[in-house]
Amino acid sequence: MSQRILVIKLSSLGDLFCALPAVRMIKQGLNATIDWVTQAEYVDLVNCFEDVDRVIGFPRRNFLLHAGAYLHELRHERYDQVLDLQGLLKSALLVGRAARAGRRIGPSNPREGARHFYNDIAGPRNTRRHAVDELLDMVRRLGLDLTEPEFPVKFPSCKLKTTRPRVAFVPGSRWEAKNWTVEGFAHVGQGLQAEKNATVYLVGGPADEVLCNGIAEKLDAERTENRAGCDTLIETGSLLREMDLVVSVDSGPMHMAVACGVPVLAVFGATDPRRTGPYGEGNRVIMAPELADDPDLARAYRRRDTIGAWQVDQAEVARNALEMLG
Repeated sequence: MSQRILVIKLSSLGDLFCALPAVRMIKQGLNATIDWVTQAEYVDLVNCFEDVDRVIGFPRRNFLLHAGAYLHELRHERYDQVLDLQGLLKSALLVGRAARAGRRIGPSNPREGARHFYNDIAGPRNTRRHAVDELLDMVRRLGLDLTEPEFPVKFPSCKLKTTRPRVAFVPGSRWEAKNWTVEGFAHVGQGLQAEKNATVYLVGGPADEVLCNGIAEKLDAERTENRAGCDTLIETGSLLREMDLVVSVDSGPMHMAVACGVPVLAVFGATDPRRTGPYGEGNRVIMAPELADDPDLARAYRRRDTIGAWQVDQAEVARNALEMLG
């Protein structure tokens, strides 16, 4: 007998993609109809997730102004179960409790007192594993079998005129300690263009334009396309799908590339790749030497002024990029 399930995953960009394997297993295991609540700016993106039947936008900005319309849409259906994969007070209270549902299950790592609004918790807290694996606790709690993790997302076709190999650089993030240097990316790009005749695409939002411009200035203009600030999230997904390699810092587009099945070479600073690195086989992570010796230091954001991705060696990244392109 099929069920109607409400999935709550509001943000962030990378976290949305990390939830896809769990949602796939739940949909198939329960023969379920999946509704998904996400922040309004991600509605179009989540509509590209193949297992989602209906997307509801959560009005994070000006909530009181839009609360009436949002609650009307949320309460349009009655759900067999609400699965909160976010685990924050706003997701538990303003979405989970507000929805009409028979059962509400929270994630293994609920925060801000969210656990008080659930009927059940997916499993014991264990944050020393990848976010994808943590979300699979919800599959286990529902009594379903784990299958091979999949990232079912379909972006529109993007036909590029450039020749292969194509490499995307994702140099920007929201944390300074996660960002690598302009010189580092430029060094890797110069090597790829000289030895592989690669076309380099620079990917980022409007906030990354200065960073991407600095890298573009150091590369061969005829084999470089700077897309910073030019593409929507869906257009970015379509672009990444056409790449042969993505070199990225810890960012949302890095997880997007993984979902597209593109090999990722990730440069990590003050975050733990065991938790948020590119998921699955065929990807590589290079960390600052001090963090590689003791990954637990990567959790110490308070040290972001002294430890960061900028310490990663340019030559090591360039060597790995050349190897991954083969």
